[in-house]
Amino acid sequence: MPRYLILLWVLLAGPALLAQVDQELVPLWADGPPSCAPAHETVIEPLNGGRGRKVASVGTPLIDVYLPVNYRHTGTGVVICPGGGYSVQAWDWEGTEMARWFNTQGVAAFVLRYRLPRETEPPCKDQVALADAQRALRLVRSRAEEWGLDPARVGIMGFSAGGHLASTAGTHFDAGDPAAGDPVEQESCRPDFMILMYPVISMDTTIAHMGSRRNLIGDSPSPEQVRTFSNERMVTAETPPTLLIHADDDGGVVPENSVRFYLALRQAGVPAALHIYEKGGHGFAFGEGKGSVEAWRETALAWMRGLGLLTRPE
Repeated sequence: MPRYLILLWVLLAGPALLAQVDQELVPLWADGPPSCAPAHETVIEPLNGGRGRKVASVGTPLIDVYLPVNYRHTGTGVVICPGGGYSVQAWDWEGTEMARWFNTQGVAAFVLRYRLPRETEPPCKDQVALADAQRALRLVRSRAEEWGLDPARVGIMGFSAGGHLASTAGTHFDAGDPAAGDPVEQESCRPDFMILMYPVISMDTTIAHMGSRRNLIGDSPSPEQVRTFSNERMVTAETPPTLLIHADDDGGVVPENSVRFYLALRQAGVPAALHIYEKGGHGFAFGEGKGSVEAWRETALAWMRGLGLLTRPE
């Protein structure tokens, strides 16, 4: 190739090439989960509709690490939970593609491959995904210095059922165990912020996404299970600041899920923002070609700026 063409290619591709360094797959536990360990291998398949890949089965829960280049790094990190009804995970559509975009904004991203409740039996069924999200938050904090992060700027983002997982992590957390032999377990699993995209929130049958509900708590859940995993009922003043994004015409997960969570946050005095766009349907991800919902990224960046999450450390 002529030298001038090589130079032109570098100039045009430069921003994309510099957006992130090579990703790293990091298991949540070096020796596997301490309980409810999967007895099968991870299966990754094409996602219907040509939207990248889906995780159809999870053998090893892990995070896929995407770090921005140093000159862009804000010190903020986000754990991303792809959706898929607690049955599969839209790995690229709501995971790796989102991570790459965050890197262009100077935000480190960690795509979570969490164990699927669909392929897990009670009593583990309603616990495995949350345990993985909590462990991911602890793990990211434990390596904050290595990855150039401020441990007080580690949030979580989730899509659809992944939004339920993210909001569960934001309403069920602890400060860590200082006496734990595993240093990762000494870290807090409270996210510092949440971005919830067309999230499943409630297990109330009047608004719940029934597929996610069934996969998480089964066909005959106890009243306590329904209450525990209806996250609008779990909000406290300690729940982290939250941004909710939904479409009014979402026929998969009705926007009342986001509305109820927002009202609960407001009542608890938690900083929160809710944006419901007229059109967009369900599972719109970046929202490209979906009308005004495509503006959600600018909305999210403005919200993050307001929290000081995009300010570069001194």
